[in-house]
Amino acid sequence: MTMITINDKEQCCGCNACGDVCAKGAITFRTDGEGIWYPHVDRERCVGCGLCEKVCPIINIGSLKHNDLEKPECYAAEHKNLEAVFDSTSGGLFSALADCMYSQGGYVGGAVFNEDLSVSQFISCDKSDLPRLRSSKYVQSDAQGFYRKVKGLLDAGERVLVCGTPCQMAAMRAFLGRDYERLIIADFVCLGINSPLVWRRFMDSFEERYGSPVVSAKAKSKEYGWRNLTQKVTLADGRQIFETRDVCMYTKGYIGTHLYTRPSCYSCKFKGFPRMSDITLADFWGIENYSSELEKNLGTSLVMINSEKGREYFGNIKPRINFIPMPFEAVLPGNPAFVRPITRLNNDRAGFFRDIKTMPFAEVVEKYSVQSQNPKQKLKAAVKRTLKQALRALRFIKLIASTTRLHIPAMFNTLRYSGMRNLMHGRGIIFGTWCKPNISRKAKLEIDGLMILGAKGRFPNSKLETRLLVADGGTLTVKGNISFGYGADIEILEGGRLVLHGKKYVSSGSNIGLTLVCGNRIEIGHDVQIGRNVLIRDNNGSHYINRQGYKNSSPVIIGGKSWLCESCVIMPGVKVGEGAIVGAKAFVISSVPARSMVSGHPAKVIDRNIQWKY
Repeated sequence: MTMITINDKEQCCGCNACGDVCAKGAITFRTDGEGIWYPHVDRERCVGCGLCEKVCPIINIGSLKHNDLEKPECYAAEHKNLEAVFDSTSGGLFSALADCMYSQGGYVGGAVFNEDLSVSQFISCDKSDLPRLRSSKYVQSDAQGFYRKVKGLLDAGERVLVCGTPCQMAAMRAFLGRDYERLIIADFVCLGINSPLVWRRFMDSFEERYGSPVVSAKAKSKEYGWRNLTQKVTLADGRQIFETRDVCMYTKGYIGTHLYTRPSCYSCKFKGFPRMSDITLADFWGIENYSSELEKNLGTSLVMINSEKGREYFGNIKPRINFIPMPFEAVLPGNPAFVRPITRLNNDRAGFFRDIKTMPFAEVVEKYSVQSQNPKQKLKAAVKRTLKQALRALRFIKLIASTTRLHIPAMFNTLRYSGMRNLMHGRGIIFGTWCKPNISRKAKLEIDGLMILGAKGRFPNSKLETRLLVADGGTLTVKGNISFGYGADIEILEGGRLVLHGKKYVSSGSNIGLTLVCGNRIEIGHDVQIGRNVLIRDNNGSHYINRQGYKNSSPVIIGGKSWLCESCVIMPGVKVGEGAIVGAKAFVISSVPARSMVSGHPAKVIDRNIQWKY
């Protein structure tokens, strides 16, 4: 009896095609202790037809790996619609391909998140489904039923665009058995597919840390720049959490340990050329070396045309995109995953999957990181860490010298209010030239970060004065690194408290001419960007008006990752929500909702659910 049999897990990519082709329903999928599924054959139902083996892309890789272009045509490209780029993993080229198919009345298929944040293959002709389909999901997608749906649509004469991993799309070729004129197959450069169990544990870790479950997730969010590989999750209580590649443990584990990719990924049969798809998509790493126009740190797509049909279809989307042709040799250095499978960096896979079920997610990833397991890698990491520390120290010395310009009063004030020990640990206030501090002995400085005051930027010889007042009973709290440009006037009055959270993931600072008057409490969150000549005050300077409910002072809260544009005014009692934008010259007297844009005098909401990148 001929049937699919999995004796070596590296010989099953989990494409689900064998289950779809079985007319007797003899094949189901069961997950192992790693949360990874494999086919299981019911021998009583199986009739030994052998169709499951005929559609297996690994068994049939030799006959599947061909295409009609001798060498792929390559392009660097981005969607002309900036909203599509923001909502995509790279440059939005899948959206352009999908838009073209929708305009022809066709169907588009790909991976989507389900309500429980698992991932499955999905297909429809409804353009409103595109936001669900776009963006990468770095976890294995369940394709049960997908191949049957695609074949049914094609046999009915429909146009279809499908996108998936190279192994899934090879399985699609094998399942269909022939080429369809109305079918476009797209795949992407794949580093490896991860265990759904590990992904679930990662999602659960947010509820453990923040007390609210995750309702949506997006990899490579653009809001901190494409290169930061930011994982963004939205919690049920409305909070948005951003974790860049340096702190996201799922990204660290995926790239740093290679422990939870599917076993077949270590010997992937779908690397190299020719590609089995019509079009291949990827991140264009190194685009800055070829095009300043396409380099915005928002992601640029690499497009590889593999067939005549793919060439014709790409021609149809050209009006929707910005693109430049690229030589084939230019695309490989930034994408070694084109030709090489992922490697095993840690051999204790069994230990990892044992601990992932009981230990906190971050702890288990750290425990099984390359550095903690491999002696050579451990030594290499130690040397690298030492060099980084030395380089950091040199940069810090350079920062002090460039800010103070070795001006004696500036150096004196820096040492007076910071102390050498604090400075050596990257904490304190660095005063620029023409900086006038007036800090009372009865004031309180709580400095757990670095505050640069009066940085001159491109005008090092400017004599524009910068002032810092912390009066009796006033408190200055710095919880991160922040820079205030020259011409700033920061006044913390008697009893006032100013809290600055500073930099978290991106450069966080204020431009020239900031006026900040704090007599009550002003708190500025992390990564807030402030334009020129902005005014923030929490008090009316002891002026009183005979109006019911009038208060002379009321706290001001500026939420993290908000943007205060040039010459806007933030008045007492205002709360600016996280991720909001306050337009230039806006006069803000009432609170600004999170992720909204306000403008005018008085400021009013003009847009909602915005995303922006610094």
